[in-house]
Amino acid sequence: MKNRKQLITLMTLLPWLSLPLLREKTLKRFLPGTLFMCVYLVAEGILATRRKWWWFPFSIKPNVLAELPLILGPFFVGSFWIFKYTYGKFSIYFLINLIVDSFFTIFMLNWFKKIGYVTLIRFTRIQLSLLFLLKSVLMYVFQYCYEKVFSDRVKKDEELESL
Repeated sequence: MKNRKQLITLMTLLPWLSLPLLREKTLKRFLPGTLFMCVYLVAEGILATRRKWWWFPFSIKPNVLAELPLILGPFFVGSFWIFKYTYGKFSIYFLINLIVDSFFTIFMLNWFKKIGYVTLIRFTRIQLSLLFLLKSVLMYVFQYCYEKVFSDRVKKDEELESL
């Protein structure tokens, strides 16, 4: 497709326009879980390339992971929004992720294939959906554990300061 590079660049940058609508407190709170999953996704992308789970015939820059626009754009920003409205309500979090992941695997994957951005090789759409759901649960568990460990520390530090 002729405008593929521009479309992928827009897909990466447009979600960032919504970040100012989030409070700084929300960004700080959910940054650890989101960054953890972004690092995980980069590692997964490297593994997926080696194992040929999917193939990106197009990359914005040579020697840069082709999934990076998806990771740094819709995934990164979308994670903040989903956490903001569903964190603490796991069943709603899971349902929202199921809907978003299904939309991606049913509709967006077709569009990406049409514009020549990505194609599945050794993964079916069902496997990809299950992988997405597993990662969303992993991100939620990481965020939960992070808050359990560090929010207790913050409370203890605040109590010590007030003495």
